[in-house]
Amino acid sequence: MPLTESQTRYVNFYTDFAFKKLFGTEANKDLLLSFLNSRFEGKEHFLDVTYLNTEHLGLTAAERRAVFDVYCENERGEKILIEMQNGEQTFFKDRSIYYSTFPIREQSQKGNGWNYELKSVYTICFLNFTFDKENEEFSHEVKLTDITTGEVFYDKLTYLYLEMPKYRKKLPQLNTLYDKWLYAIKHLGELDERPTELKEAIFQRLFELAEIAKYTPSERQDYEESLKNARDWYSTLWTAEQKGLTQGRAEGRAEGITETARNLKKQGVATSVIAQATGLSIEEIENL
Repeated sequence: MPLTESQTRYVNFYTDFAFKKLFGTEANKDLLLSFLNSRFEGKEHFLDVTYLNTEHLGLTAAERRAVFDVYCENERGEKILIEMQNGEQTFFKDRSIYYSTFPIREQSQKGNGWNYELKSVYTICFLNFTFDKENEEFSHEVKLTDITTGEVFYDKLTYLYLEMPKYRKKLPQLNTLYDKWLYAIKHLGELDERPTELKEAIFQRLFELAEIAKYTPSERQDYEESLKNARDWYSTLWTAEQKGLTQGRAEGRAEGITETARNLKKQGVATSVIAQATGLSIEEIENL
């Protein structure tokens, strides 16, 4: 899905600014709660969420850190990690599994009295690309499963991958609140008017919070910068593909990725954008 121009009425949900403003701030947590409850209706119910520090360090100074897009816990102490990923990375699944280890291990308790009981961890990934081109299903809910029996072996660790380009429902087909949320997330930056199908109060609030004209000059500037970074990121991916960075020997790919990162850094592209596009860490890029 191409990124829309900043002159549109509403922000593009896929930008870092919009995603964190609408789903990652205390003042707007009712939006996130509505989405979560629409997705897990009948399985889970979230009464409240508390936002947590999104930056996590490794166990040692030498280990790579993790910076989450949105990280919170519900009233039961269950952890919820939410990521927006605009483009495909070779080891994206590995990255999402690695990130989930932080909310798992931070539950450890000092002393001899801990019995290793863990709270549930949910990792939700909005993907603006497809990783399973053979399957038309856009939603993938993944748990640890016993291969022999096909039954869930451990139900406290849930990964939800949403391949948004595969979500193709039109407005007349939106029968559930969850469908309406997915449509709003995918198309927000393209809309000029509020669809009558999204008449619920929560969507009226979403549109009010997403209307660019109501932002302060500082917010407008932040959004413009976020939109620019996203466009730079798309351009980076295209350039990488043209240079064949996804083909050939691993050594060649690594050299090409490093060279691309170095050139982008010289051009003034944001370090966070380079990290997303290449898979290199912030530290690796800073040391180039």
